[in-house]
Amino acid sequence: MIRFQSLSLRRGTQLLFADASLHINPGQKVGITGANGCGKSSLFALIRNELHADSGELILPPDWVIAHVAQEMPATAEHAIEYVLDGDAELRQLEQQIIEAEKRNDGHLLGELHGRMESIGGYTARARAARLLDGLGFGNEQIELPLREFSGGWRMRLNLAQALMCRSDLLLLDEPTNHLDLDAVIWLQEWLGQYQGTLLLISHDRDFLDEVAGSILHIEQQRLTLYTGNYSAFEQMRAEKLALQQSAYEKQQREIKHIESFVNRFRAKATKAKQAQSRLKSLERMERIAPAHVDSPFHFRFLPPHKLPTPLLTLDRVDMGYGEQPLLRGANLSLQPGDRIGLLGHNGAGKSTLIKHIAGELAPLGGEIIKAQELRTGYFAQHQLEQLDPEASPVQHLQRMDPKASEQSLRDYLGGFGFNNDMALAPVAPFSGGEKARLVLAMLVYQRPNLLLLDEPTNHLDLEMRHAMAMALQEYEGALVVVSHDRHLLRSVTDTLYLVDSGKVGEFDGDLEDYRRWLAEQSRSTPASNDEAKAAHNSAGVRKERKRIEAEQRQRLKPLRQALNRLEKSLDTLQQRKQGLEQQLASPAMYEEQNRDTLKQLLQEKGTLDAELAATEEQWLELGEELEQHSAE
Repeated sequence: MIRFQSLSLRRGTQLLFADASLHINPGQKVGITGANGCGKSSLFALIRNELHADSGELILPPDWVIAHVAQEMPATAEHAIEYVLDGDAELRQLEQQIIEAEKRNDGHLLGELHGRMESIGGYTARARAARLLDGLGFGNEQIELPLREFSGGWRMRLNLAQALMCRSDLLLLDEPTNHLDLDAVIWLQEWLGQYQGTLLLISHDRDFLDEVAGSILHIEQQRLTLYTGNYSAFEQMRAEKLALQQSAYEKQQREIKHIESFVNRFRAKATKAKQAQSRLKSLERMERIAPAHVDSPFHFRFLPPHKLPTPLLTLDRVDMGYGEQPLLRGANLSLQPGDRIGLLGHNGAGKSTLIKHIAGELAPLGGEIIKAQELRTGYFAQHQLEQLDPEASPVQHLQRMDPKASEQSLRDYLGGFGFNNDMALAPVAPFSGGEKARLVLAMLVYQRPNLLLLDEPTNHLDLEMRHAMAMALQEYEGALVVVSHDRHLLRSVTDTLYLVDSGKVGEFDGDLEDYRRWLAEQSRSTPASNDEAKAAHNSAGVRKERKRIEAEQRQRLKPLRQALNRLEKSLDTLQQRKQGLEQQLASPAMYEEQNRDTLKQLLQEKGTLDAELAATEEQWLELGEELEQHSAE
């Protein structure tokens, strides 16, 4: 097992954690969480003997093989699959010994070496390496390519494959999903579920942690705390601690009681049961997630766009690609205010290509892209991080966008994205990937776009920032199109999923769990049968008619949604008034003789308020049910 005994670690003058005592059992899968800079990667360096403890002791079994993902890769002519096979050091050592024994014609030694090769599965190693590469998104033609032909993201996948190839006792993975698409994340999740060794996993992907980790090691305030259970269980336990100290949680509890009150009143009514159940599910999500993030340093929201034209943008039989041969053909799509679309599909199917055409970064090869005159597009992609001015500060980046804004107002705004004090005025050159991503996001939000395009927006962002982003996106009023391997983000902010596959774009009939099953079926079924099924579902005529109907429906439902929002605000106001009256009526002094007239007045006011609150709740439920019924038509 791994044992921490009164362990303390510093990085320079900064104390990362102190007096840590815990143990991790063989075969245990542990997710490691904590704010950026708290010491997660330094903990890995300590385990790999690259750093030394300031005090205490870290004890590892001496014979354990430790695998980790390399950060660099040589740009050589070595083939990709050979590089992955290098991850099995014993295999490579045996191969070399066999070559030397053959040169010496040592038959006895050759017999022993081939026996050892058989025992470690060496004769199936190439097939294992090929399966790893396939799972991580490499095509058959790519596995024999030289390393120098792969870009940075693909090189990181090769490094991950090499680490997985190692028959390790301890596997250290630091943000392994950052350079993966959703398909590869799902594959890796299943692979790690079968891994027999001990796993230490640094990740900001809550769904990935939930599926893979059975324990959470949290680093906070220079302490290491090991929690039993997956990330959701950890979040609930941590929330209970924070809730005792946070006034924000007390406010949330009042909102929960308010929701529970009318759920209990109306869940028994047949006409209201569906709406009550929907609100109950919303309540469950709020209780599970919100309290654990009340101390988040990130707080921001999207201001309403200046204009919301309908439609914002229309694709009319658009062919898309980078050369003369289209990658996507005949795409039809109409984006309306309030649309929330998540894009699914295999790596290379064309998700990013579609977003780049919508953003205007690529011109269509055929068809027409029709944009509203008042269209304001906000586009987030990883390449924009490199386009930041390294010598300029976050404040200067915003001043270039809005020269009339005061420095203080910009600093106040940037504080919601974690750029506080001197950091708001510092050059961005030394910023981490996560800090640069936050700045690009801050610049995007500042522009108040009415169409938001997000291509893997959570890469490098920690869990608190991902949560803040999800909360802000839930209230965003414009249209949203997002590509992400973060399933929690997709579930939280999208209403509709579109599948990009076999050169076509069409609505996906199902949720993310259905998509996981679809991927499994794809690997088993024949290409021909898949093409026929997708052609039937995604024919241009069917898609065009479906989008026309959806656009008309959104226009019909817009007044209902606006009325529902007004009623929700009224309910909140009435509930606050009721709480104030109840506090007054709870005072014993109110029932003394000299306060009789005041008491009578308060009781009359409360009776009127209760009636108004009940009527408003009834109207809110009826309107919510009507909206839900129309949305399902």
